[in-house]
Amino acid sequence: MTSITKRSVAALVCGTLAAGGLAVAGVAALGPGAAEASSHREAPLISGQPEYDTTDVYAFVSPDKADTTTLVADFLPFQDPSGGPNFYKFAEDAQYDLRVDNDGDAREDLIYRWTFKDHVRNEDTFLYNTGPVTSLDDHDLNFFQTYDIELIKLRHGRAVHRAKVADDLVVAPSNVGKASMPDYRALRDQAVRKVYGGATAFAGQADDPFFADLRVFDLLYGGDLSEVGNDTLGGYNVQSLALQVPSDQLRESHEQPVIGVWSTTQRANAYGDYTQVSRLGMPLVNEVVNPRKDKDRFNASQPKDDGQFLDNVDDPELAKLIEQIFKLKAPAAPRKDLEQVFLTGVPELNQAPGVKASEMLRLNTSVRPTAKPKRLGVLDGDNAGFPNGRRLTDDVLDIALQVVEGELLGQKNDLGDAVDANDQRFGGSFPYVGLPNSGSDVKSATKSATTATNGRTLLNGGSGVVTATAAGEDDNTLLATSAAAGGAAVLLLAAGLTWRRRRRGPVRVHTRRH
Repeated sequence: MTSITKRSVAALVCGTLAAGGLAVAGVAALGPGAAEASSHREAPLISGQPEYDTTDVYAFVSPDKADTTTLVADFLPFQDPSGGPNFYKFAEDAQYDLRVDNDGDAREDLIYRWTFKDHVRNEDTFLYNTGPVTSLDDHDLNFFQTYDIELIKLRHGRAVHRAKVADDLVVAPSNVGKASMPDYRALRDQAVRKVYGGATAFAGQADDPFFADLRVFDLLYGGDLSEVGNDTLGGYNVQSLALQVPSDQLRESHEQPVIGVWSTTQRANAYGDYTQVSRLGMPLVNEVVNPRKDKDRFNASQPKDDGQFLDNVDDPELAKLIEQIFKLKAPAAPRKDLEQVFLTGVPELNQAPGVKASEMLRLNTSVRPTAKPKRLGVLDGDNAGFPNGRRLTDDVLDIALQVVEGELLGQKNDLGDAVDANDQRFGGSFPYVGLPNSGSDVKSATKSATTATNGRTLLNGGSGVVTATAAGEDDNTLLATSAAAGGAAVLLLAAGLTWRRRRRGPVRVHTRRH
């Protein structure tokens, strides 16, 4: 029980309204907590533009179709599944690109560009959906998006050919919950579409596939490696773009099968011109390799200009921090081993002939997928895994920590965050990413106390037995509690105004600690 003064009632109401009416304060464990991740909120400017923020890029030979390559890029990090009524979407004023360099010159030869359009069927309701949604063309889906994909072919940095790959396809919606979307898997399956050139496309919400304990930012796991073992990305969703393309359409030739892959986001300004605001290839580069002074510049840069960031790779801060805190000797600079991982590819595996050093995810499309992927990829003898491309199952945080501390130089170590797999299962076919978490999936910390046997419902404010007078409570208590549980900020405001009129002493409301 918490006493709420006049000032704190106002603060609670204002905070709730500022958050868009999502009154999550006072509800135990309704969603995951804040964190930072692979490229989630990795630079000062992009952290304030989440719809344009690339979180992760994946590139791998498709495990069930070895003559194709699957490219995945994720955006808009840290989506709380219960984040309505305005759920998550791609930006209309953005170009979302997957870029491919197939000759090692640090310039894109192919661009796959997604653009999106919003649609609202009924402006006279606040609802995302007005009834159970059973198909992507269901009129009960009140808000939806469509997208186009354009393929741009370039030579020496100049566009020489453009073709529309996909036209007016429907995006898989946010997974509101079981009452709104009783069979979300069917909706997701409908969003997987064959497109021009024998490719397959998907756009929509997905479980965040990156798994890690991001308390690494708490001075590297609490300063004594005690803060490990919790997947701090568990329960969050992202906006995912996926494309499965015949490998022959991506690589230069069978003799030169290595491609470089990265993602960019361009945002339109007031004049309709587009400016690059996000860039991502290899995971963790702009979090723990680039210092703060370079982060925004990196997001606006092109791989051909990556010589300006070479010192960050050759003499990384992370290795020094690990040495300082955990007394593990950092390898001497310059780190040529890290140049191969992040900038050139590994010789005789995924390094293109005459490659120009530049940061991107490099994949040898001729390496066939393995039936039993190893989470440590190349470090564990699995050449189909990271840093030869990146699969959804690759444990890139453990791999990066071990490599930074000299694993490739013979300095064997077992550094890791004790999170070895994603919280959701990945699919066995395209688009492979896990189904998004929904509001119905969220488990309250007090679930055992909220069963039907004790009568807890929204109508009685979540109380099993209504005994307001016994605790000195009145109807305002129940209204405020219901608002916190149900996201009704208006009820909180009413409680505050009623308190001011009555002046009967401080209002007391039930709160549950996160």
